[in-house]
Amino acid sequence: MSNITSFEDFNLNKQLLSAVADLGFTEPTEIQKKCIGPIQGGQELIGIAQTGTGKTAAYLLPVLMKIKYAQGTEPRVLILAPTKELTLQIAEHTSALSKYTDLRILPLYGGIGPKTQIAEIQKGVDILVSTPGRFMELYLRGEIPVKQIKTLILDEADRIMDMGFMPQIRKILEVLPRKKQNLLFSATFNEKVERLSAEFLEFPLKVEVTPQATPAKQVEQWRYDVPNLKTKINLLEHLLSDRETFHRVMIFTRKKEVADNVFQYLDRKGYGPVRVIHSNKGQNARINAVNEFKEGTVRILVSTDVTARGIDVAQVSHVINFDVPVLYEDYVHRIGRTGRAFQDGVAITFVTKAEVYHMEKIEKLIREAVPVKELPSEVVVEKTPFEEEQMMRREIDNQRKKEDPTFKGAFHEKKIR
Repeated sequence: MSNITSFEDFNLNKQLLSAVADLGFTEPTEIQKKCIGPIQGGQELIGIAQTGTGKTAAYLLPVLMKIKYAQGTEPRVLILAPTKELTLQIAEHTSALSKYTDLRILPLYGGIGPKTQIAEIQKGVDILVSTPGRFMELYLRGEIPVKQIKTLILDEADRIMDMGFMPQIRKILEVLPRKKQNLLFSATFNEKVERLSAEFLEFPLKVEVTPQATPAKQVEQWRYDVPNLKTKINLLEHLLSDRETFHRVMIFTRKKEVADNVFQYLDRKGYGPVRVIHSNKGQNARINAVNEFKEGTVRILVSTDVTARGIDVAQVSHVINFDVPVLYEDYVHRIGRTGRAFQDGVAITFVTKAEVYHMEKIEKLIREAVPVKELPSEVVVEKTPFEEEQMMRREIDNQRKKEDPTFKGAFHEKKIR
């Protein structure tokens, strides 16, 4: 493995090498060096790698090499992913790598009527990229023939588990042929993922390219401690007024309402062009917003975590965590939107006193402390409204109770020992 320096070393065919060259990949990433050979050799594999490390090509190249060209009408490869965005992104990636072949790739996802998708399956398909729910729905209707499926790939397995897809995955495993090559990729290898892998992988090779949940090295991280929501807005305005530095920015919020409010505020104040995406937005609106952001016609994309994983945009200058995520692994995914493909990036997190607890847990997960920056003097620090203060206090009480079930809370009188 150590002597692999280029894609030519993998014995890939000319069609794949040309596509790799077109995409501008010059040398394989670490995960690609470790996975392509074993997968080509038929090995079952667990790949632990965060987004932005080249893991999609790490499993696609050997799989494309295996199936080479269109054959029959029934799918031979099934890739399962947790969200619509991700299925579309993987399908796009697969199409780009197989552009000099006649392979037929089809993304399947819910949220739209299945008629067109069924018609496409009937025309003939080689690779299906699907969400678990839509796959099962079409299978139960008798629309997906599974006998020819020889390769199953679970991508973003941790997210698949977090989103509660285990029952569907079990059903899918029951209906697929027993004899096939199984591959599992995940950003983290937590207990749930470990359980899942034990259920369907036989003597897998485990490949881990960075320690668990490590932020991409090219991402510079820092945080600002802020007293309240209004001050967060003031700080955001201050940062975004530097258009040259903050030229392509993703802003993450925990809730849809906050995403909408941040979007409306920035739009009204003329900081855009700005778009917002979350699960209440229609599929087309989300795809269009992401495409405009990719093309650079949109400067700012405001998003919730649902969409954090499925977006692959080069040259994102900054990720701003308007809220600290409470699913700590999402922090790694959020900041992985910048610093992609060896570009440098900056991730900035706004932290209120009620979010310090979550930030400390994140630092434990990524095994590093995120440096705190002084608030710029130009940023107006607002007084915290009474309701917000109460809400934060209650939250801090709940956090302390979680750590110590005997804790009575700040709203109770302290007992004299």
